[in-house]
Amino acid sequence: MPPVTVLRLNLVDPDPADSGAARYRAALEMAAHADARGVTTVQTEEHHTTGDGWMPAPLVFAGALLGATRRIAVTLSALLTPLHDPLRLAEDLAVLDLLGGGRLITVAGLGYRPQEYAAFDKDWAGRGALQDEVLETLLTAWRGEPFRYRGRTVHVTPRPYTRPHPPLLVGGGSRAAARRAARLGLPLFPSAHLPELVAYYHERCAAYGTEGWVQQPDAHTCLLHLSEDPDRAWERYGPHLLYEARTYASWQPAGLRSAVRSAARDVAELRAEGVYRIVTPQECLRLAQGPDAPGSLILHPLCGGMPVDEGWRSLHLFTDEVLPRLE
Repeated sequence: MPPVTVLRLNLVDPDPADSGAARYRAALEMAAHADARGVTTVQTEEHHTTGDGWMPAPLVFAGALLGATRRIAVTLSALLTPLHDPLRLAEDLAVLDLLGGGRLITVAGLGYRPQEYAAFDKDWAGRGALQDEVLETLLTAWRGEPFRYRGRTVHVTPRPYTRPHPPLLVGGGSRAAARRAARLGLPLFPSAHLPELVAYYHERCAAYGTEGWVQQPDAHTCLLHLSEDPDRAWERYGPHLLYEARTYASWQPAGLRSAVRSAARDVAELRAEGVYRIVTPQECLRLAQGPDAPGSLILHPLCGGMPVDEGWRSLHLFTDEVLPRLE
């Protein structure tokens, strides 16, 4: 079976005011190109108060992606659900589910940056309770019937396209996340390759009498950029990859487990580490077809403010020279 192919778009740019509109247009065009050529998934995420444009409005962006494509799945991984009003989120996701015919997949995450909660006047210490409320509200609201919410009766419409509800997974790397997913009968999306957490999740499903499944990252997840000359590409564009790697790592507290967490301090270390990789099309095929082939190939063409033209070169190499040979 060929690997899942993923186009990652988070629109990070250390100087977003300089090229923001062009970068957003390019992202939609890249998604349409990937969709037409059979890429499986386009993935985005949610962050705030970053200073570099890291995707702050994933629901708006998801709507644009769904409108620009016809077949590809659009994954929000992760949506910081406690930062959203539960009723409004139920409406927004229902409408997006209708627009996409069920193509939107939402991974509900708690997040790990207190400043994001502060920006929206949300209680960081109470984030678990906020997550419980929003997930329970979504599942109840999508039934299409009036229900009691914070002491009053409400009725959320329209009903989603997908029954019993739009695709919704619980993200995280903690036992609390696994328990929450099991209790609600929702799939689990671990933050890293965590077999022990997967086993615990299934134990809790059995205890709660629910059925669940897990979408677990590969043991060695990597983010890919394609080039005919990786040495030259590392020299010219390695700083873009390093910017995103170091920014992401700086947010994460000690002990947090993430599939793409990097410890690199410079470009040379980043290249040797293997979390971010620049490969030729031939190397990409060997990676996909080797004995330790990953379950997903994640292409990140605009990583860290990568120039749009270089992002297009990477995407074309993938769709023209790799994708047709994956079968």
